[in-house]
Amino acid sequence: MSNKAVVSLATGMEDPERVTVAFLVALGAAEHGRPTLIFLTKEAVRLAVPGVATGRACEGCPSLPELLERYRAAGGSYLVCPLCFNAKALDPGQLIEGAELGGTVPMWEWIGEEGATSFSY
Repeated sequence: MSNKAVVSLATGMEDPERVTVAFLVALGAAEHGRPTLIFLTKEAVRLAVPGVATGRACEGCPSLPELLERYRAAGGSYLVCPLCFNAKALDPGQLIEGAELGGTVPMWEWIGEEGATSFSY
């Protein structure tokens, strides 16, 4: 049985609570030693650009910069949909640490034959 985790996130800062929940799930996996990948699509690709994931979604919630830093420190990585990223005319030279452009084929290659537990937000 695989211990990998994949979190697919299509929502960006238009719904910071959803972003927070997705990062909490990914962070829980990564901090418990699971190889963890966040697949960013649609508006979520903007989260892979420095300075976008800011603020706090709710009273008592950890800040988004804190969540991203903890995820990075735990070894979490990101695949950023290149179609979505390029459609928004974002600069690939500005990706945050741990992020790379890659679509579904690289995602499936990362998952491999053993599979992964997946979550979608």
